[in-house]
Amino acid sequence: MDKKKIVAIITGAISILIGIAYLVLVQLIDFRGEMIPAPVDVSINSSSTINICQLFIDRAPGNTYLYFN
Repeated sequence: MDKKKIVAIITGAISILIGIAYLVLVQLIDFRGEMIPAPVDVSINSSSTINICQLFIDRAPGNTYLYFN
């Protein structure tokens, strides 16, 4: 056999194995069931997240322009 044919066969076999592994992975993930969102009382709304981020930005070293003594 020609070296190019051997490389093509090996590459094709690897490609088929990756495809089969992907299909098995998708089936395993799908087998877990329906995705249920978190309860509303547990999740954090975006405005409080923005406020927390702004607090850390304001208190970062070098941001002394907000503090008047």
